[in-house]
Amino acid sequence: MAVALQLIKETGARIGEIFKLKWTDVDFATRTIRITPEKASNPRIFKISQKLAQMLENLPKTGERILSHYRSTNTLRRTFEKQRKRIAFKTGNPRLLQISFHTLRHWKATMEYYKTRDFPYIVELLGHKNPKNTLKYVHLAKLLGLNTDEYVCRVARKPEEIAQLIEAGFEYVCQQDGVLFFRKRK
Repeated sequence: MAVALQLIKETGARIGEIFKLKWTDVDFATRTIRITPEKASNPRIFKISQKLAQMLENLPKTGERILSHYRSTNTLRRTFEKQRKRIAFKTGNPRLLQISFHTLRHWKATMEYYKTRDFPYIVELLGHKNPKNTLKYVHLAKLLGLNTDEYVCRVARKPEEIAQLIEAGFEYVCQQDGVLFFRKRK
């Protein structure tokens, strides 16, 4: 289940697309994964994290599909719902019962739009053929107040400082008097 959730979190793929993933869709050398679309969407290729690659490598390869121990998407969904219910009860947090696989897809699209403000990129990320289907994610980002243009700014002079800022998610803006300026959304 953790692998399925991490896959959705990193790719924003639908649960049906995750369920159908085959071992041949994963390239461990380049750490990429190919998503075969459903719902007449477009196919996509994603870079995956080292964490997800390791999780996949640790799974038993008992069939052609990565999640071959689940017979159907319904079995996968019921297992998730059972675990979600147990965790909600254990933590005393009934709001957890509102989380679904599709919630993670919404989260991925919303956060990517917040980071990039690149609508065509989000359409491509989700595999939508019709951009109108993607508008709800942009709307959600605005509703949550994630549509601000406030930045944290930093300067760097040495290669080590530049590397640290880039690794922390800062983007290069300009250079003046030998000083490089970087910014990152708040």
